[in-house]
Amino acid sequence: MSFAIFNQRRIKALAVLALCITCLGLSACGRKGAPTPPGPENKVIYPHTYPAD
Repeated sequence: MSFAIFNQRRIKALAVLALCITCLGLSACGRKGAPTPPGPENKVIYPHTYPAD
């Protein structure tokens, strides 16, 4: 009986580990490089500084 509980815990732990690895792997998908705003550089108004209060 104790082996069955150990195996269930091991299966759950491996499932959680596999899920975490999958999520981390998928979070790396997307465009490579730094994000750039769309449009020509002379028309981009952001980023700009916030006004001082």
